[in-house]
Amino acid sequence: MSVIEGILLGLLQGVAEFLPVSSSGHLVIAQELFDLGDVPLLFDVFLHLATLGAVLLFFRRRIVRLVQVAMRWICRRSLPEDSADLQTILALLLGTAVTAVFGLFLSDVIADFDDEAVCIGFFITSGLLIFSAWLERRRQKKCAGMAATASNAGSGETGAGGTSGSSSDGAMATGVKPLQGLGIGLAQGFGVMPGISRSGSTIAGALLCGVGREQAGEFSFLLSIPAILGAFILELDDLGEMGDAVGVAPVLAGCLAAFVAGIFALSLLMKIVRRGKLEWFAAYLIPAGILGLIFL
Repeated sequence: MSVIEGILLGLLQGVAEFLPVSSSGHLVIAQELFDLGDVPLLFDVFLHLATLGAVLLFFRRRIVRLVQVAMRWICRRSLPEDSADLQTILALLLGTAVTAVFGLFLSDVIADFDDEAVCIGFFITSGLLIFSAWLERRRQKKCAGMAATASNAGSGETGAGGTSGSSSDGAMATGVKPLQGLGIGLAQGFGVMPGISRSGSTIAGALLCGVGREQAGEFSFLLSIPAILGAFILELDDLGEMGDAVGVAPVLAGCLAAFVAGIFALSLLMKIVRRGKLEWFAAYLIPAGILGLIFL
């Protein structure tokens, strides 16, 4: 592998890791197009590790906050405002456990999948994005209707001489619930299948579990941290093989490219998630899957 090829694969990883289009699936197809042969899985994991650096940088304040809350809980000095973050930490732990079990169970099965499975995974990801976006919009309309009804009822009570109290309960920050964390962890485990986007499946899973848009995007990438680290540790035995097959320079160049591209892609995705437009990516994945089935 040349340095240029390493950079191209790194750029592809950095963009596809965060946009819900399956980075691993695109790397498989790119390696096929570049005729690179059997590239060690550890090379892909190194690129994922580089994009992990982008996650740590982008969410650094949130991560520091969660670490502080966890340390206060360990020292039995938790504050009342820590309850939502403690709930999110528990959800992350449960989601990670589910992902680990799911990933270990599927690790041997995944090795037998071919390029056609990657293309089929693109269709599955598209379906998840479209369905979760539709369900989330439906839920938003329902909540808006309930809020309008409550507002009208409150106005009527005020006009009758009562005082319209504004409860702050709905505006209070709430963490991701443990059961939601289990569901999202299952979605992330499902995302290890070829062609199925990890970010797409976890964000879609979070939306299906009733998590809000922005919180779904944030939780998805926080949940990726232990998953990527775990995959890296499991593949360390192939370190020597990767050095012989790929070389140090292409690995370093690819990791740098993945990190830089990842920062921009993550920023873009969070904006798209806030706008509720994840189904846009289905317009790319469906034709990509069809073309892949035809030409690969």
